[in-house]
Order: sequence, then structure tokens, then C-alpha cells
Amino acid sequence: MILAGGAGERFWPRSRARIPKPFLSLADGESLLEAAVARARRFAGEVWVVCGREHARRVTRVTGIPARRILVEPRRRNTAMAVGLAATRIAAQSPEAVLGVLPADHRIPDAAAFARAMRRAAAAADRAGALVALGVRPTRPETGYGYLQQGPPAGRGFPGLHRVRRFVEKPGASRARRFLRRGGFYWNAGIFVWRAQAILEEIEAHAPALHRALAPVRGRPWGRGASQALAAAYRRAPSLSVDVAVLERSRRVWMVPVDFRWSDVGTWESLAEELGVGAGRNRVLGGDLVAHEAAGNLVWADRRLVALLGVDGLAVIDAGDALLVARLDRSPDVRHLVRRLASRNRGDLL
Repeated sequence: MILAGGAGERFWPRSRARIPKPFLSLADGESLLEAAVARARRFAGEVWVVCGREHARRVTRVTGIPARRILVEPRRRNTAMAVGLAATRIAAQSPEAVLGVLPADHRIPDAAAFARAMRRAAAAADRAGALVALGVRPTRPETGYGYLQQGPPAGRGFPGLHRVRRFVEKPGASRARRFLRRGGFYWNAGIFVWRAQAILEEIEAHAPALHRALAPVRGRPWGRGASQALAAAYRRAPSLSVDVAVLERSRRVWMVPVDFRWSDVGTWESLAEELGVGAGRNRVLGGDLVAHEAAGNLVWADRRLVALLGVDGLAVIDAGDALLVARLDRSPDVRHLVRRLASRNRGDLL
């Protein structure tokens, strides 16, 4: 199950409401969504996508996934509702199904290692009924990610897997450095595996408002009247992440620690790091660059030349109708520009 309903505000001006971040081709010719589907097909019998109504046709065209396996949300309600909807639909047709949850906009170069980790997680989810998260071994004191604290081993039959002691929201810099020195803390990649029935049980136990919101679609055939039932469900649903609504409260959460390279490419800075931008090296995703005494810049400008003189560490992103020039280390704050544009009724640029 691939979650493709996010807005990708921090990737403005390339990510827009019409063509959000999962549809962008950032480095290797295929979009992030296409790459996510290809990874999923390495280990999954079926691939499903959850997306918004405005993107359903594009998802079908880009991925080739049949329309019956594309779940269209009538409005955004964060990941808990998306997970609940998918688990409800899939459990109705395959009660014993094991469900992997993957964001559509991550970058994982080693797809084979990822598939091996997902198979290990799926075996544990199937045999033990656990809710299994992938924990990425941190390589730096990152403050933009949540963390999982490793608990005791899961048991003799599950070598290498651990229970999750706690979830930690995005820490400050000093706390993140302490996590790295201490060890036993992993980045929460937002990638999960569980039996569809198991996550529905935990939703009922820990997120009763979400459980009640799903009532209109529970046990209903996906046919005539489904859109009205879905709209009713989403009107009632709380807007919460699945971590906050369920996982932080559950006692059934395990973790597969992994060492492969992973990035949520959530900002222009993280994309620059992923592409090797650094001292002495610029990277051009599109367009033409002339630079003199300028390094460590990320440039994307399809239609015109960009000339840089004496500047370092910038994102220069030209989308034709809007140009972003920002320090890479300030790129997480691009969302503030998006909100300012919204307050000025500049929907044409969002």
C-alpha cells in the first residue's frame, strides 16, 4: 500500500497541488512514485495506492495499477485514515492479508536490501501479529526525522528484530547528537508492515474516533453508494498520523533495524545531500549552469540559463512561473512561503 496523498509543500515551486512531489523525477529519470511501485513489486503480491481524487487518473497512467486497487480519498485526513481505509478494504477481500505501508516519495537506492527487510518484517507480522516498523540506522544527528528507541529482542524465533521501546518526535540538535552517541535510536522511516486485521484491532483499541469514522465503509461492498459512504467516513475522521493515533500507544510494535541508505527527500537540502552536493560540487537537475567561485549549490531550471557568482549552499529552483532562491539549510522553511502565498490568494502558484 503506497501513500501518495501528501502535498510536498517543502518542494515548492516544483511540487504543486496539480503535480505534487511523488510525481517529480528528481535524479534518475523515473518519478518517486514509479520508483516506490517498482520497489513494492519486488516483494508484494499486489500493489495498492491511496491518493487524492485530483491525482487518481495520473496515478493509474503512471503506475499501470488497476483502478480497483487505487483508493481515492475525498479529502486529506493524514496517514491514520489512509491506513484505516486501505486495511478495511483489503481485509474485506483477504482477511489474512499482510499489508506493507510505503510512502510514495522516498528514495532508497538499494531496492534489493529494502525488499529483504520487508520480507523479514512481513514474516514477523504474519506469525506474531506484530506491527513492524523499519528503523534506519542514523548517520548524522538529524533533527528533521522522528526516532524509534530500540527495546528488547522480539524473541528467539525472530532474530535481529526488536520491540520498540518508544517513539520520539523530531528532537532538537543536542538531543539528536545524544541519540547518535548513545546508540539504540533509529530513524523512523514511516515504513510499516502488519496484518490488515491487526492494525484494525489496534485502531479500535487506541483510536476509537477513527474506528467510528470507518463505520460507513466497514462491511460495505465497494460499488454503488461507496462514494457517499466514503465521504461520510472522511467527514468524521480525525486528521492524525498513524504514529500518533495508534503506534505510540500500542504494545505490539516491533522494529527491523536496517543499514541501507534511505532519505525521505523532504527538503531541497536533503535532496542535495542525497545527490552529493557539497564543498566544490554543484548539481544541476535541469537546465544549464554557469558558475564562477560558486559551489555546493542545487540548481533546477529547465528553460533558462542560471549564472551563479560567488555564492555557496543555495537552492535555485526555477519552475517557469515562480523562482525560489534559498539557502539550502533554510529549505525546510519553504512551507512558510507556501502559506504566505495562500494568504495572498495566489492559488495559481500552489
